[in-house]
Amino acid sequence: MQTILLDKQPITNSDLVAVARNNAFADFSQEGEARVEKTSALIRKWVKEKKVIYGITTGFGAMCNVIIPEKDTSQLQENILMSHAAGVGKPLPSDVVRAIMALRVHDLSLGYSGCRMETIRYMLTFLNKGVSPIIPEKGSVGSSGDLAPTSHLGLVLIGRGEAEYNGKRMAGGEVLRELGLEPLKLQGGEGLALINGTQVMTAIGVLVVNDAVRLSKTADIACAMSLEVLMGSNSEFDPRIHQIRPHPGQIATADNILRMIQGSEIIDSHQGCARIQDAYTLRCAPQIHGASKDAVAHAMRVIDIEINSTTTNPLIFADTEEVRLGGNFHGQPVAMAADYLSMGIAELGSVSERRIERLVNPQLSDLPPFLINNGGLNSGYMIGQYAAAALVSENKVLAHPACVDSIPTSANKEDHVSMGTIAIRQTREILDNVENVVAIELLCAAQAYDLLNEIRPLKGGVGTRVAYEVIRRHVPYLDKDRDLYLDIETMVKVLKSGEIVDAVEAAIGTLKGN
Repeated sequence: MQTILLDKQPITNSDLVAVARNNAFADFSQEGEARVEKTSALIRKWVKEKKVIYGITTGFGAMCNVIIPEKDTSQLQENILMSHAAGVGKPLPSDVVRAIMALRVHDLSLGYSGCRMETIRYMLTFLNKGVSPIIPEKGSVGSSGDLAPTSHLGLVLIGRGEAEYNGKRMAGGEVLRELGLEPLKLQGGEGLALINGTQVMTAIGVLVVNDAVRLSKTADIACAMSLEVLMGSNSEFDPRIHQIRPHPGQIATADNILRMIQGSEIIDSHQGCARIQDAYTLRCAPQIHGASKDAVAHAMRVIDIEINSTTTNPLIFADTEEVRLGGNFHGQPVAMAADYLSMGIAELGSVSERRIERLVNPQLSDLPPFLINNGGLNSGYMIGQYAAAALVSENKVLAHPACVDSIPTSANKEDHVSMGTIAIRQTREILDNVENVVAIELLCAAQAYDLLNEIRPLKGGVGTRVAYEVIRRHVPYLDKDRDLYLDIETMVKVLKSGEIVDAVEAAIGTLKGN
């Protein structure tokens, strides 16, 4: 089993995905423990000295002027978890929850919060034993960090709240008993340290960016297949075109598609035909897909910085024994990147749906109506295009930027918030929609290959042939109408697995993306 040291610097997107989705073992180094214990000891010293420190010996938010007696320090930290656990909605998926815990451990490991090693070990135990606290997905305004959702995580540590363990949803106290653990008795500042930060929006961002890279490559594969069966040209992918407008994503997309269609007998069969130029959804694919790739690359850079940052408050600088109050918990960098990424992913779906329309519409291709023989009795992929159109239309609403909204909170002490968690949740939903759209395009393109082959057997390109073969291993040719939703569900699972991308890359080399 792979082991990931969650206190290492830097930590990577792939490290977090390994813990969140592949159940890699989460561990901690002695160096990390030393950092944590040094700051924790300093906090205990300051509490005894009755030093006034926000959130440790004072109230929170607009009540920061209320001084808390030493005897109530522990109760203060429990109270913040209970009072702030006001999340609503469906629980976040377990992979997101695991990514949140891994990110929280990493942030605390940097030694700026004063959390004890004992508290961190509880979260490591949760990760390694498969405990997934129930965290409602809604309720965060993205500053001060993700207070409501992370409070639900903290509740389980003190024997409250709920978690899923061994396939059952149970009370936090019951989970701890099954693990042989006592509820944590939080010390100075630990409750605040557990909840004050951008770990929820960042955790979702880690997984979305990871999936967006795969989706971007899959969209290139779908486009290359559609290009062939729609009798498109390879001239628009000439590297010289893209070198004189050198956006990285544009160059990458053109190169990907050109390599996939290399050796295509289908494209060679209509060289010099009467058609002068292809439609934009084919001819401008490098420019459209490329801009989306650049959006993914930008989001990846922002998320990479965020996962290696401390986003709590107050910040303890143990070497100089100083406290600084700041605003690293404000989610604006992630919020803006998420909104940009939403638009980039949505556009992959928009252009894919237009290619689907060209595939099913006999006025726009030489293919049978709705890609089915004996049309009329059979409807073929008619409603597949409807579904894609519905998802693309829905994405237009979801892509409205969340970061431009702000509602003041905490008696106007927190008078500008990021809505970053809303932004990245919207991005995740858009990504799910676009995965379905691209899956439908792959099904339509594979069907078109079979229909063309009935007329004149011709081979596709070296990459598109492999993609077609993967599709046909999972979904058979549509010779007559059947339950289409089952084919779409199967194709989405294949897409998510990365099997198509892996097969194409094995045939032509790594597809350029991010």
